[in-house]
Amino acid sequence: MTRGIRGATTVEQNEADVMIEETRKLIEEMVRNNKITPEDISHVFISVTRDLNAAFPAKALRQIPGYTYVPVMCMSEIDVPGSLPNCIRIMMVVNTDTEQSSIHHIFHNEAIKLRPDLTAKGGS
Repeated sequence: MTRGIRGATTVEQNEADVMIEETRKLIEEMVRNNKITPEDISHVFISVTRDLNAAFPAKALRQIPGYTYVPVMCMSEIDVPGSLPNCIRIMMVVNTDTEQSSIHHIFHNEAIKLRPDLTAKGGS
C-alpha cells in the first residue's frame, strides 16, 4: 500500500547551498524516522514558496547515495497571503505496511508552525 509522508522546512535566505542542505537534512530524517529505503519510495514532490528560486531542492535528493532512480519533481507552492515564507515542503509517497497514524511527518525550523498537531505526535 502507499502512504504519504509530509515534511517541511524553512531557510533564512534564498541561497542554493542553504536550500539544498536543509532539504537533504529533512529527507534523511523522513527516511530514517519511517525506516524506509530508496526502493520503498514511489515518488517525491517538493514545493517551494515564491521567494525561493536559487536552486531546485530536488538536487538534494540526487546527492544522497542510492537515490538516483527515485522520481522527484519540484514546483511552486500556492502564494497565499500571510503564508509561511522561505518554505520548502515535501510529499514523499512510499510503499509501506505502516498504519497511516504511525507515519512520522517531519517539520524543521519555522515549518513546525504548519502542523503542530503532527509535530506533537512525534515528528520533529
